[in-house]
Amino acid sequence: MKLSENTKISAKLLALAASMLVFAIFIMPPLYDAFCEITGLNGKTSGRYEAVSAAVDTSRLITVQFLASNNKNMPWKFTPSVLSVKVHPGEIMDTAFLAFNPTDRDMIGQAIPSLVPFKAAEYFHKTECFCFNQQALKAGAREELPLRFVVDPDLPPSVNTITLSYTLFDVTERVSNNPSRTSSAREG
Repeated sequence: MKLSENTKISAKLLALAASMLVFAIFIMPPLYDAFCEITGLNGKTSGRYEAVSAAVDTSRLITVQFLASNNKNMPWKFTPSVLSVKVHPGEIMDTAFLAFNPTDRDMIGQAIPSLVPFKAAEYFHKTECFCFNQQALKAGAREELPLRFVVDPDLPPSVNTITLSYTLFDVTERVSNNPSRTSSAREG
């Protein structure tokens, strides 16, 4: 049985669409993350930073602003405890974000950070951050989520304000479907 020309073209187009889908889902995200990490674009901040002793530059004050938002499927109340702080480069600063699960079910959230200006990302170091781990909250629970950071003294002089924002995602189903990633829910 000989395939018609239309059937051959349809099969090729279907194979092309399938390969594009695989590329978009499995190959592109890691490439994008690597690109952002190398170039500092998209304001992605790196993971945990091990603090080393450095002199505090008391001649400069940097304003660090905090923003919080939820992904459209995340019903939690999520806010910074303060909207901004002033910090000397090299000084360790502690603050927190507040999370409240108003639902009647236990949930797990994951915060994804972004920082602007993009060129400041390599000079902003988090030594402790709730974004390093998924946050489990029982129904009706409230939690203070700690953040400890230091602004590198080598921050370019043209940068006087840094804005750190977090978007909170509901990852309950993803974690529930992957038992190796499940963490225990916090008590409320």
